[in-house]
Amino acid sequence: MTSPDSPAPVLRVRDLVKEYGDGDAKVRALRGVSLDVERGDYVAIMGASGSGKSTLMNILGCLDVPTSGTYLIDGADVGSLDEHQLAILRNRRVGFVFQSFNLIPRMSALANVELPLVYGGVGQAERRARALAALEQVGLSDRVHHEPNQLSGGQQQRVAVARALVTAPALLLADEPTGNLDTTSTKDVLQILDRLSESGRTIVLITHENDVAAHAKRVIRLVDGEIVEDRRQAPVEGVPPRMAAL
Repeated sequence: MTSPDSPAPVLRVRDLVKEYGDGDAKVRALRGVSLDVERGDYVAIMGASGSGKSTLMNILGCLDVPTSGTYLIDGADVGSLDEHQLAILRNRRVGFVFQSFNLIPRMSALANVELPLVYGGVGQAERRARALAALEQVGLSDRVHHEPNQLSGGQQQRVAVARALVTAPALLLADEPTGNLDTTSTKDVLQILDRLSESGRTIVLITHENDVAAHAKRVIRLVDGEIVEDRRQAPVEGVPPRMAAL
């Protein structure tokens, strides 16, 4: 438990239940999930298909709401927010990295990374500077004017990571971020996440790959909508030098 003088955890989840359907067709995707994620932690959430990990990710990312239970992000009670407030929270406090990259075609890497700042009302000069810094952080300073179809899969995912970082979010939420990548690109993206963790970023990673989860400091395993394992581990060795945080 957090003491009264300690900072609030980035995530605090209590008794989350998520149900779909009615009557005999009702499916309980989450069955009373509770967990805290402290600032600077690097957590891998694992589980087979149907375990509830994607449902949990959608709730943590404020893309869905639970049937019951409470969820606080950076001290804000998500359940008390209206749609406008939720949109602001998603934009400012959560950085998303998806398996499918979700970049906008016919927009440069720089423009894609700037988008969250455009939605957040940040002025042009500041958002350009922050987007360039984020792309430099993921090693793509020489690709800022390339469109997604001019980039490899690994480079597209690195653009997506830069876009997730550009708002300096409280939480970086990565859903199977290496699922569409080859071995070399997977290594590159995981090294970036490792360096971000070393710099103090709070990361929650959804994965079914043990090799990917091995990079995290903590592994949470779901089965049938319940946490069956929550353990600390020493991340894999060979993490590159510390990367300065944005």
